[in-house]
Amino acid sequence: MPKPLIVELPHELGPVEARRRIAEGLDQMKGMLLKAGVAVDSMAWTGDRLDFAVAAMGQKVDGQVDVRPETVRIEVRLPLLLALFAQKIQKSIGKEGGNLLLTKK
Repeated sequence: MPKPLIVELPHELGPVEARRRIAEGLDQMKGMLLKAGVAVDSMAWTGDRLDFAVAAMGQKVDGQVDVRPETVRIEVRLPLLLALFAQKIQKSIGKEGGNLLLTKK
């Protein structure tokens, strides 16, 4: 199994606002994921940690989002087939996550 893909996003929002923005963004993203053929198996918050699992192209992906006071750490475990796209996925997570955590909103 490949190493987990890890993205750390800095923010200046505090954990409560960062978590709110992430939760709101994920709600909006669920519809887009379904249209793209990605099924959301589970998404559950425990405190400031979101555990998730999705399935796409017959592959299962899971991971966590940890909201910290000054960073958000995203860890995604990709199966071997999807690990080939890890760099592209990491870039996309960084861009979309960074947009969610911009200070001005």
